[in-house]
Amino acid sequence: MSVLFVTGTGTEVGKTWFGSRLITALRAEGLTVAARKPAQSFEPGTGPTDADLLGAASGEDPHLVCPPHRWYEVPMAPPMAAAVLGRPEITIADLVRECGPLPTGTITLIEGAGGPRSPIAVDGDSVDLARAVGAERVLLVADAGLGTINAVRLCLEALRGFPVLVALNRFDAADDLHRRNRAWLEEHGVAVTTGPDEAAARLR
Repeated sequence: MSVLFVTGTGTEVGKTWFGSRLITALRAEGLTVAARKPAQSFEPGTGPTDADLLGAASGEDPHLVCPPHRWYEVPMAPPMAAAVLGRPEITIADLVRECGPLPTGTITLIEGAGGPRSPIAVDGDSVDLARAVGAERVLLVADAGLGTINAVRLCLEALRGFPVLVALNRFDAADDLHRRNRAWLEEHGVAVTTGPDEAAARLR
């Protein structure tokens, strides 16, 4: 595997948190990992951005992780944020070009924005971007609690054709619902992990 695409069942499910710790776990095993966040939108003054967190994990400059002109200071889908801020339109081709050339001999983790069908450019969403960058596998980060089975199944439909590993974030083994959600998904053929270290072992 050289390109791992990370998306979530929605916003605020912890995909950057999980992705950052996955990078740390992979590097601890002696692997070289690069991180890319092709475009990010955020609320200014609320702490580190996704690019800051991913760069801290991979040891890269945040402006290499996400080019400075793709930092959008409005918490909206990137193409919407670009329009609000009066900046040029974003295309999938732009994002692919700015991601590469990807490092060789390295796992490159590329994180989308929002969920699989969240627009990341005027002409495509995260699924389109994953295809365009040649992602070999997708990590789908989901909440472990109520509603996750429906959210995961809908996202898997959108991600059809990709090998997908579902990461149930904030999983609590003492929570009966969390355990049952994992069991149901696995019984229905879904590959599931519940922590970055376990995910690293599954992905390496």
